Amino acid sequence: MENKRSINIPWLFQMAWRDSRRNRSRLLLFISAIIFGIAALVAIYSFRFNLEKDINAQAATLIGADLSITGNKLADVTIKPLLDSLGDKRSEERSFVSMIYFPKGNGTRLVQIRALQGDFPYYGSLETTPEQAGQAFRNKKMALVDKTLMLQFNAHVNDSIKIGNVTFSIAGVLNKAPGQTGVSTSIAPIVYIPLQYLEQTGLSKKGSRINYSFYYKYNHPVNMDKLIKSIDPRLDKAEMNYETIETRKENTGRSFGDLTRFLSLVGFIALLLGCVGVASAIHIYIREKIASIAILRCLGVKASEAFIIFLIQIVGIGIIGSITGAFLGTLIQHVLPMILKDFLPFTISTAISWLAIGQGILLGVIISILFALLPLISIRNISPLNTLRITFEDINLVRDPFRWLVYLLILAFVITFSFLQLDSWLASVFFTIGILIAFMILAFTAWLLMKVMRIIIQSTWSYLTRQGFANLYRPNNQTIILIVSIGLSTAFICTLFFIQSILINQVNLSSSGNQANMILFDIQSSQEKSIAELTKQQKLPVLQQVPIITIRLESINEKTAADLRKDSTLKISKHVFSNEYRVTYRDTLTPSEKIIKGEWIGKADVGKDIPVSIEDNFSKRNHINVGDHLVFNVQGLNMTTVVASVRQVNWNKIQTNFQILFPKGVLDDAPQFHVLLTHVPSSKVSAKYQQAIVKQYPNVSIIDLGQVLVTVDDLLDKIGYIIRFMSAFSIITGIVVLIASVRISKYQRIRESVLLRTLGASRKQIFVITTLEYLFLGALSALTGIVIALASSWLLAKYSFEIPFAINLLPVAALFLIISLLTVVIGLLNSRGVLNKPPLEVLRAS
Repeated sequence: MENKRSINIPWLFQMAWRDSRRNRSRLLLFISAIIFGIAALVAIYSFRFNLEKDINAQAATLIGADLSITGNKLADVTIKPLLDSLGDKRSEERSFVSMIYFPKGNGTRLVQIRALQGDFPYYGSLETTPEQAGQAFRNKKMALVDKTLMLQFNAHVNDSIKIGNVTFSIAGVLNKAPGQTGVSTSIAPIVYIPLQYLEQTGLSKKGSRINYSFYYKYNHPVNMDKLIKSIDPRLDKAEMNYETIETRKENTGRSFGDLTRFLSLVGFIALLLGCVGVASAIHIYIREKIASIAILRCLGVKASEAFIIFLIQIVGIGIIGSITGAFLGTLIQHVLPMILKDFLPFTISTAISWLAIGQGILLGVIISILFALLPLISIRNISPLNTLRITFEDINLVRDPFRWLVYLLILAFVITFSFLQLDSWLASVFFTIGILIAFMILAFTAWLLMKVMRIIIQSTWSYLTRQGFANLYRPNNQTIILIVSIGLSTAFICTLFFIQSILINQVNLSSSGNQANMILFDIQSSQEKSIAELTKQQKLPVLQQVPIITIRLESINEKTAADLRKDSTLKISKHVFSNEYRVTYRDTLTPSEKIIKGEWIGKADVGKDIPVSIEDNFSKRNHINVGDHLVFNVQGLNMTTVVASVRQVNWNKIQTNFQILFPKGVLDDAPQFHVLLTHVPSSKVSAKYQQAIVKQYPNVSIIDLGQVLVTVDDLLDKIGYIIRFMSAFSIITGIVVLIASVRISKYQRIRESVLLRTLGASRKQIFVITTLEYLFLGALSALTGIVIALASSWLLAKYSFEIPFAINLLPVAALFLIISLLTVVIGLLNSRGVLNKPPLEVLRAS
């Protein structure tokens, strides 16, 4: 009859409260492992909600107009009437890259020129210093210059700059333009000039690569969807694109959705580390409670009731930990917009998101229960006989079906949460597999360590050494949890560090030695020889001179753009016919090219089926293979070609590479411009050379890879700062798990240490034993994490970035020492109570 009695819920809560009195500090320490993971996710969720709200509120200022239409060629007579009929207010902009010259300091720089006509932007403004400069420059020979350029060349308002053949006065400093971010200005600084002076600069000649933009403002409500639907076919035929406030809102939300998903995964990794700490901490806690639970069982408490008592404790502490994490995350979300400001085209608000807080608390409670279930289900197997048993081996649940059910629930949770961030089941499965592999490697390393220690410890070793290393495999050891938690944290941080270093090293390599580190393009045929001569006069090598012809693709195996619009099943990219292609002709391959299909043909005559070579990715993307026929429009003349070969191109090598390559003898007389590659040994020589080129040939643009290196380095620094900020959650969580795990081991080691003290061991001997144990644990954990990071970084470098793998191991060695020493320090701090107090006092306190 007793087994059928109902469960007394109030009594269970009372027992949970009473039992927790003596263990609250330890329970809080257990759950503190997930606080920083919850904080990271609440901060990111709050950021995401505010981002979505601000995108909706500020979408109009991102585009600056109700409608924008863009194209990469001058509007012809068929589309011009339509463009002139749209909107109540109209503005026109032409943008292109060009060199500008600062006469005051003899400085030159490649920038993005925007020649503007009209009152654009209609929403928001060109933010300038002085404020009126955004309007004042429009009808005079004046320019707005990006603030980064002004600082770089120490320029001031009313100084002058030379663009092509025209000298402009600087009307003001451009602080921000619609849709502009800090990163975009560092990569391509903007200079605004009035459109009416563009022709005088001489930079809009035939062959110049110019983007044409038209901006429209309506003074009355317009059904934009209906308008777009009516004009889209004509725009498509004219190879022009459109953008509205709604499409900009969708595109911006989509791009920043990718960012927040990435940040959420970083926070989730921190949370998973915390979960490991929770599972381990509760496991040790329950093991300590076996005697108490057995006594309760002797007094008639059912196994299910004992389970609920401790589940109530876990849920209660989980709620406290989750609320604490949510509160911390709400504070942190005020920092995220400042961290990410260079990547955001608008200001993000920092309003409190109660939905994000609610999600964080719910997630924290779910995780607390889910990862605590593994050790909690062992309570079901504790019988009254455990009051007489000394060991705990008979509560091992390897064959318990409920344990495997919990494993499946955890796996399902990780995959589902990953899917919510990545929006791809395949990606979430691979992400989960990657985490499982890392866990398994670290857990196997810990298991192997314990097995090896049992074998290699010799009786001839000193007692202190034997005792220190034996602690690694004794009952209630923390070997597995410490190695897994510290190793995962180390692996994550080192992987981020390695990839950043590899990318920076790759850019450094590109600008070193005798490789080309300066590229001159837009050289007219009449200027080719004289610029090569000027380069030699400056005692610089002419490493490469390449002719470039602009062409369009008309058909693939007689399938045209019109056919592609009618038949969506065709395996052809929709952009293949709208793109302009820059191609060249030559009779030899470069060292960065390799034929992987077909036969290379370097010379041919004008006629039918001219043999061309295409790049491997271009071939795969558009399903074009050897033997296929392509018709190209070369400056108004159609040429029928056949794909003779497919090339693999190393795009990472600094030289001219092409998707489409013609043989010599076909395009030799076609309208073309030229590219020249050289190597400058220093920034001083570079500045002198650029000044000479820009003064004599203002239409020629120059890419200085030294400046590119500075820009890329700055960009990687900003990205690295974000990564370091986000990875700090993992570091802090790892440290908290480390502290919690080592603190837990304090309660396991305390009786051993007291026994050693009672038997006459000195403080120094216990100190040595503790140091050896934790030094070995910390060192092996850090080393395993670093090895995993090396392997994952090598895989990313080889298969994702396709660049050589080379890293600097000095910072890694420093990280290894820091983690090892931190483990030892925490372990020794835990032992202070044993070392500084009499054994009897310690036993009473424990």
